[in-house]
Amino acid sequence: MLRPVRLTRIAADAEILRWRAFAARTITRIVCALIALIFVIGVLTIAHVAVWLALRVDAGLQYYWVALILGGVDLIIALVLLLIASRSTPSKVEREALEVRQRAVAGLTTTLSLAQLALPMLRVANSARRRTIRR
Repeated sequence: MLRPVRLTRIAADAEILRWRAFAARTITRIVCALIALIFVIGVLTIAHVAVWLALRVDAGLQYYWVALILGGVDLIIALVLLLIASRSTPSKVEREALEVRQRAVAGLTTTLSLAQLALPMLRVANSARRRTIRR
């Protein structure tokens, strides 16, 4: 009877560890992304002003062409950054904790299945034993 309790505790501890690692990774990603965003906004502002001046003054383009060129470049940069951000994978700790939890749960279901089968059989055997004692 201790084995199911122990396996449940192991599964719960592994799940807590996995969620803590996931939360730490997510918080780190968010903080880094926000700091990077501040720098990117500054760099893009200066770059936009420089490109705007270069295209408008030096190349002699109209305002709307300059805006379309800058917007297209910004879109391409945003898509590349989104692609990079979407490729984050779970850490080794998260993967191992998930594996431990899955093994513990698998062992728990096996143990519980045997206990569920054994318990009715013990009840039948016990009631049969009581009948033979009474006679």
